Amino acid sequence: MFQVARMSVERSIRRLQVLSGTLKGNYGRPGCEFLSIRNCSSSSGKSSVSIGEVSINVKDAINPELVPSKYLDKDSPQSILRHLQWIMQKDSLGQDIFLIGSPGPLRRQVAMMYLQLTNREGEYIALSRDTTESDIKQRREIHSGNAFYLDQCAVRAATHGRILLLEGIEKAERNVLPILNNLLENREMQLDDGRFLVAAERYDKLLEDHSKEELDQLKLVRVNERFRVIALGHPVPKYKGNPLDPPLRSRFQARDIHSPTFKEMMQSLQDELHNIPTNQLSQVLSFATAVLTKESNTLGLPDFPISNISSIAKILNTAPDTNIYNLIQRLYPYDVMLGKEGQTAVKQLLTKFELLGKNDLSKKTEEISPPVASNDQASVILNDKTKLSVTVGTKPLNRTGKESFVPTPYLDNMLAEMIQSHMVGDFCIVGPRGSGKSAIVEQFAEMLGYHVEPIMLYQDMTSRDLLQQRHTLPNGDTTWRMSPLLTAAIEGNLAVLDGVHRINQGSFGVLHRLIHDRELQLFDGTRLLRQDRFLEIKEKTGETTEELSAKGIHPIHPSFRIIALAEPPVTGSGTQQWITPEMLTMFLFHNQRRLSKQEEMQVIQSVVKDCPDLTKLFAFVHQLRSSTDPAMNSVASSLSTRQLLRIAKRLAAFPSKDFHNVVQKACLARFLPRLPKVSLDQALEAADIRKDQQNLDYSDKDMTCEVKEGRLRIGRTSIPLYNPENRTKVPDILFYENHQHLMVMEDMMKDFLLGEHLLLVGNQGVGKNKIVDRFLQLLNRPREYIQLHRDTTVQTLTLQPTVKDGIIIFEDSPLVRAVKEGHVLVVDEADKALTHVTCILKTLVESGEMHLGDGRRIVPHNSGLKPSAELILSHPDFRMIVLANRPGFPFLGNDFFGALGDIFSCHAINNPDMESEMEMLKQYGPDVPEGTLRKLVQAFGELRDLADQGLIAYPYSTREIVNMVKHLQMYPDEGLTAVVRNVFDFDSYNNELKETIVKTMQKHGIPFGATEAVVNLARLMPLPKFELKGQLQISSQGDRKHTALMTLPMETTNVSMRGPIEIAIQKFKLEKEESRSTTFSEQEAFWSLPMNETTVISDIAVTKAENRSQGKGSSDIIHIATANPVGLFTLNPRTSEAGFIDMYDLFPGVAGSYRPRVKLAPLAEPLDDNLLVHEEVANVLLSINYERGEVVRISSSSLPETQIEKRMFPSKPVQNPNQFKMLPSTLPNSKGTVIFFKQGGDEIVAFTGPHTHCISLPVNIEDVLQVGDNKWTVTATDNKKYLIHLNADNDFIFSHIDEQNIDLKLLASAPLPLSDVQLSKSLDKPTTGPNRVVVTPTSYATILSGFPDSSSIEVFSVPRTPLANNSLSGKIDPMLGLLGKPSSSASASQSKGAILHLPNSGQIVRSIPPWKVPENVYEKDQKPRDASGFLEITDVVNRTLRYIPVPGATRTSPYTSWLYDISDSSVLMAPASNDGLVTVDTGGCIRMWETALVNIERSLEEWRRMIGHGDDKPLQVTYDKESDRKADNPKHGKTDPTGAAHHGGNTWAGGTGGSNTAGLGGFGGPYRLDGGHNKVYQVPQWQKDQVPEEVKKAAREMAQKAFKERLKEINMSEYDAETYEKFSGSVRSQVQSLRVVLDSLQAKGKERQWLKNQSYGDLDDGKLIEGLTGEKAIYKRRGEKEPELGTPQEKPKRIRLVVDVSGSMYRFNGYDGRLEREMEATLMMMEAFQNYEEKFKYDIIGHSGEDHKLEICKIDKIPANNKERLVILKTMHAHSQFCLSGDNTLTATKHAIDSLAEEEADEHFVILLSDANFDRYGISPRRFGQILRSNDKVNAYAIFIGSLEDQASQLIKELPMGHAFACMDTKTLPQILQQIFTSTMLSSS
Repeated sequence: MFQVARMSVERSIRRLQVLSGTLKGNYGRPGCEFLSIRNCSSSSGKSSVSIGEVSINVKDAINPELVPSKYLDKDSPQSILRHLQWIMQKDSLGQDIFLIGSPGPLRRQVAMMYLQLTNREGEYIALSRDTTESDIKQRREIHSGNAFYLDQCAVRAATHGRILLLEGIEKAERNVLPILNNLLENREMQLDDGRFLVAAERYDKLLEDHSKEELDQLKLVRVNERFRVIALGHPVPKYKGNPLDPPLRSRFQARDIHSPTFKEMMQSLQDELHNIPTNQLSQVLSFATAVLTKESNTLGLPDFPISNISSIAKILNTAPDTNIYNLIQRLYPYDVMLGKEGQTAVKQLLTKFELLGKNDLSKKTEEISPPVASNDQASVILNDKTKLSVTVGTKPLNRTGKESFVPTPYLDNMLAEMIQSHMVGDFCIVGPRGSGKSAIVEQFAEMLGYHVEPIMLYQDMTSRDLLQQRHTLPNGDTTWRMSPLLTAAIEGNLAVLDGVHRINQGSFGVLHRLIHDRELQLFDGTRLLRQDRFLEIKEKTGETTEELSAKGIHPIHPSFRIIALAEPPVTGSGTQQWITPEMLTMFLFHNQRRLSKQEEMQVIQSVVKDCPDLTKLFAFVHQLRSSTDPAMNSVASSLSTRQLLRIAKRLAAFPSKDFHNVVQKACLARFLPRLPKVSLDQALEAADIRKDQQNLDYSDKDMTCEVKEGRLRIGRTSIPLYNPENRTKVPDILFYENHQHLMVMEDMMKDFLLGEHLLLVGNQGVGKNKIVDRFLQLLNRPREYIQLHRDTTVQTLTLQPTVKDGIIIFEDSPLVRAVKEGHVLVVDEADKALTHVTCILKTLVESGEMHLGDGRRIVPHNSGLKPSAELILSHPDFRMIVLANRPGFPFLGNDFFGALGDIFSCHAINNPDMESEMEMLKQYGPDVPEGTLRKLVQAFGELRDLADQGLIAYPYSTREIVNMVKHLQMYPDEGLTAVVRNVFDFDSYNNELKETIVKTMQKHGIPFGATEAVVNLARLMPLPKFELKGQLQISSQGDRKHTALMTLPMETTNVSMRGPIEIAIQKFKLEKEESRSTTFSEQEAFWSLPMNETTVISDIAVTKAENRSQGKGSSDIIHIATANPVGLFTLNPRTSEAGFIDMYDLFPGVAGSYRPRVKLAPLAEPLDDNLLVHEEVANVLLSINYERGEVVRISSSSLPETQIEKRMFPSKPVQNPNQFKMLPSTLPNSKGTVIFFKQGGDEIVAFTGPHTHCISLPVNIEDVLQVGDNKWTVTATDNKKYLIHLNADNDFIFSHIDEQNIDLKLLASAPLPLSDVQLSKSLDKPTTGPNRVVVTPTSYATILSGFPDSSSIEVFSVPRTPLANNSLSGKIDPMLGLLGKPSSSASASQSKGAILHLPNSGQIVRSIPPWKVPENVYEKDQKPRDASGFLEITDVVNRTLRYIPVPGATRTSPYTSWLYDISDSSVLMAPASNDGLVTVDTGGCIRMWETALVNIERSLEEWRRMIGHGDDKPLQVTYDKESDRKADNPKHGKTDPTGAAHHGGNTWAGGTGGSNTAGLGGFGGPYRLDGGHNKVYQVPQWQKDQVPEEVKKAAREMAQKAFKERLKEINMSEYDAETYEKFSGSVRSQVQSLRVVLDSLQAKGKERQWLKNQSYGDLDDGKLIEGLTGEKAIYKRRGEKEPELGTPQEKPKRIRLVVDVSGSMYRFNGYDGRLEREMEATLMMMEAFQNYEEKFKYDIIGHSGEDHKLEICKIDKIPANNKERLVILKTMHAHSQFCLSGDNTLTATKHAIDSLAEEEADEHFVILLSDANFDRYGISPRRFGQILRSNDKVNAYAIFIGSLEDQASQLIKELPMGHAFACMDTKTLPQILQQIFTSTMLSSS
């Protein structure tokens, strides 16, 4: 008895130990009980199985095929047995089980082991985000026209006593699993077919009182007592997913299924694999265990896939020499999925366990031997003699692979490694876009004899799309169709899952069981089993394969394999980090890098025949790829191997050396943000890849289009015309050709000839559709069209499902029709659809394959397959042209180019250039004035630039201009101002935007926004009649006087030329300001030159359009010469393009007495691109080619250069020595004669081509004037006049001019005569003959009738009214010379530069200072006060006099007194074409004038028409109708005494629509007569102008009151308000511009998505069959989609503004306003970020000599009102004023970056505002640049807002590209910030 008691105590102790171990989790540890499985059977036939002390009865399975097999090993580890023992306990207790653990197959395998152990039938369902109630309970099907319910897994398991396995609990949506709550708790469930599941005990009790028939009639169904539920899931929140619903969780008993212990795994691997050294296994397992520790988890390391260690162990066992480090990378690709910190941590662990090494890249496949028998494996021998036995496909093997594949050592090694991984399971290739993943997979498949089943994955792909899809049979029955993946599994093909990084992992999870166990249970109950399991079931059941197939059980072919393709994850991203712990357990990973430069060159040269030399291009591309700049890496992704291959093919077919254009096109550089674009341009320049000037464009003659002899030619490229079967789909459009669009179409044609698919990217309205339609029209190609939008799905892109007679019918989409019929598919608005939708086009474009939703498959035409009901052969003529808007701001659509750009040939479509747009608009509006068209083109061009810069949101396009031009063409009397409102009324409620538009329109001369037409022309004053003042006689041949007529002696020498030297032309574009926007005056437009403060304007000249060579343009070219330094500005007034040639190095430095005076002489064709530049003081003559920057120094012994004497401190005013003066020819002549002379000298130097002629005169020269072609007058010092004529023999003939009764002092002369009509009108009498108009000091104008061709000349003159001497006399300054007006001693020659003659209108224009304007011109106090001068217009023909004020100069150089050595006016002039006038003032402001009365009248009429003058006139409605009456008796008609209105008839006067009588709207009446019966409603042009004044006043008072109340509310005085407004007003428009950028970024993030499986909303096309069967959750609706649980929460962008408040900011504020600019910038940031706190968090840190981290604005105390913002500004100002000197820029920047990096944020920005005063404090730019780039997490930028001289520009050059900016004007700050934001968006995309 004691023995029995002792045994009972020992048994109890043992049980307590088991319980203690269970509670403590000490499974399998030393000291715990050893477990084993024992199968027992009794004499009664009952069987049981026991583990340890726990046993359970085992019954024979009714359906043995449902019992898992080959899961349980004979020698299972103790940890597994303890899991099984615990499950057995819970099964005995009737409890449901939840197996929780880390990702991997172990939990599912343990559950399957238990089912196999206990011989239990199982039902399995893999839950996903797509799982619905019908997948778990019951699903309706249709059979023979009847709908019925089919039990699903949960109901089948409950009724048949099976175990239900629910895998992926965390993946199911929250509203799905609660339907199981009652089944789990009470074993009850209401079914959709009306039945009710009842617990076994309850049902058995009911049987005591009711018969089974009665219960069946009540639709009660017994739940089998053996029914159990085993749920499998991950712990949430450690892993992604939905947490367990508390009611659901409470119904389970949980068990943590952890991995086997180190010892167990070690033992298991050693038992199975005998060729691996123990130490190697130990190292790998130790590393894996270390990664799984809690310490590693705190570092953010993903779980190590310990379940896959057996895979690399098998590889090591077969190939012991394999690099183990490489194998670990396949298991755990840390260098791909982890950031810098994570990689460092893993490397430390690898080093610790001596596993860190280098990859072996020397493997190569030497031989592949086919299998001997059908079930055998192929033998693969590598170059290291390793022999591998691998599974192969069903095709014949091909060891060399595809002929088109070019092997390289790297690719050979990659293939060998892939074969190794293939030997043990599925694998995934991770590589950047375009790196050759698809190509190497095709080679792999060809080598191993596999049929490839390409499967494109996309984001909204569902589990049904992956596995099975429902469809209807022809008779209406519903059934299920297997997906291509399952077809591949059954047939033994290679399934290529392309885009694993895109698909939602909640849907992808349904493949876990297929990948891990090669087993799957489908939606219709079908089961796929691994072949050995299928054979075991076949043997166990004794059934044939056909019988098992009839039961829905199929074997998976042993050759079946999966290869996944993906792009690398984005480290740190919650949405793009797709390599999760769960994904790591599914595959081995191979990281495919891009090919090296040598490898890429080898591949492309092998593939492309006659490949051109691309060495320079390859070097550039690989330099980009190696860049550390993320934005540059993003750009480099556009230049993938695939893209380079396309480029090589194109260059081979169409040779060109213009690599610059090739790169720009491939990268779509036109649409890159500014920073990456600048970086790209600099990289191109550094690689010596420059624009090919010869191939920039063709001439207009070359760029034409014609169809001739069955061929289409565009430019230099031709193609045969297509002959379609169906011409109805060939586009037929109205298209006006222009140069730019033809260039684009020629480019497209080249790609078409090469068989490429095209992608056209551009802004809206630039003509993408028009270009494509015209292109196809010319090619005669039929078109299919499809437009995408945000609701486009993969299904709608390929098929259009409809229901007809209860059957789902799939109609082909345009895409499928185009593929079948060989049409061109035009995909419009591709960027509107989600990229995961459009990504399905990848396989179609790349390989010609695509799977359709109805089960059909598109295959290439050369695939060798025959078309069938399931196969569609792609037509060889099929092409695709995709249209998309530009990526990035301001469209912020989906980046189609970024996702798929490299599989297309890309073309950037810009708005047409100015000339092309003008050319096109002229065809739309041939009667619209060209000036109006040009104004529209220029104004809209600037608006587009503003949109590109992000200053306005909408990019106005050519489409809008075309519509306006059509309107103007149809309604020419309607004002342009009214027409542009058709576009801009959209923006009329946005005051800031409207202000920008109005300013832009008015800037270009469109009076948009003008409330009234103001004409401000100068007053016309009558000019007295010309009076005969005397006569002149020119000595003739017969005279014998000494000076009568003689040939002058001359000495001819050759011209010496040195050069040319090239000077870089600084090119830029000036802002043109139209002056006739709101006010019409003589001034047409003006520009401001970018000059230094010390620059002095010296001369102005114009190369007239009529003097330019053909083909060089039809516009004048304006030239401005400057001194201090000497330079030359050139301006094309039509395009506003300007250039500057700096000649600082060609002349002595300006110092002391040297004050250069530069004169210009434009030349005519063929030298019209050259200009003579004469510096009078040094007597230096240069010939400058202003288009190429070539400078030639011209010297002659007749024109000696003068040595400059430099005197720094003259004691008295320095008198300039007698200098040569240049007399430029205003008339083009064949000899190009230019005259030089000296005042007081007796020689004239004439340049004629390559010779100089030094002509000696018998008199001393005072002045020389040109009076005709090769004719000049000479005024001697004694005021006698002479005429010089250069004859055909190159002799200079000298004649004396005798003055009779007159003494003329000539200031200027017209080189051309007045016409006879003009002359007669001037003299008021019929007069003909030669004549010249001259100017004298005492006359407004003088006409020399008969001069210079007649010997007798009459002098007619209009005397000038003497001026009162009311001005200050000139003063002499010893340092600067003359100030104020010149003294009276100024010579005539010094004043003549301010006089010119306009020949066509007969006007004399003088530039005079304000004090010379007569007092009677203006009324008292009406004279302009700020005029820098006046233009005196003497109209000789019309005999009028005008004084036009020239606005004052905006800036004045301290050296402007030099100008008075040239003219007594501060305004210089030059004549332009068509009697135009150009002036320039001392401030560098160039103005264009129109002074001819005829031209002014014409322009005024156009301007009034443009303003519009009909908007306010009364309107009335008129009805036109036909009448049978005749207009045969006109009469007044009767007057109705009642005054009633009459319509029609011919009786009453004053009616409408009648005949013969006086009235309105009728016909045949004698005259119009308004009877006053029609109501007229007058609509004002601006409604606000009609608001009564008293209402306006009340509104102002009301606003003022509210303003004061607001000030009181925030405790702000009116003085503070004024101070704040001073700063706020300066940046108001900039704040609006910045908010445009922020709004767009915010709007992009808030786009709603489709929520599926809804009970209301829009019908989901994918749920049509469910709708037919009566399901409810068949709708979809838009909504805010909640992020998946477990994903990182979206964080705001973190911005830190670091401001410089050091003493230098205050000290130099007076110099350049830097402190005020910094305060304005700070205020702009604060105001712009208001109300964006959720998206952007900012703070403001200051630094000075006292502190490097002064907290000016804390992140938790953001200013909420104007008062608080003003306090921050005052703080900055006060600190800068009173702080100690010194600088902490480096320390402050480093601290700001480091501290910000520690904060959680989506992106980190540090923006430093500072002056560029680095030299003063010895700050190294190199060190500062290192600090800016010191932390990869922080985007740091420096904006310099203060600079002494060029400090900022020099500093920027030394800092990292794109990280430093100069902001000398707050207006540019929004563009800078926009560049910063968009560049980081690009780098993170």
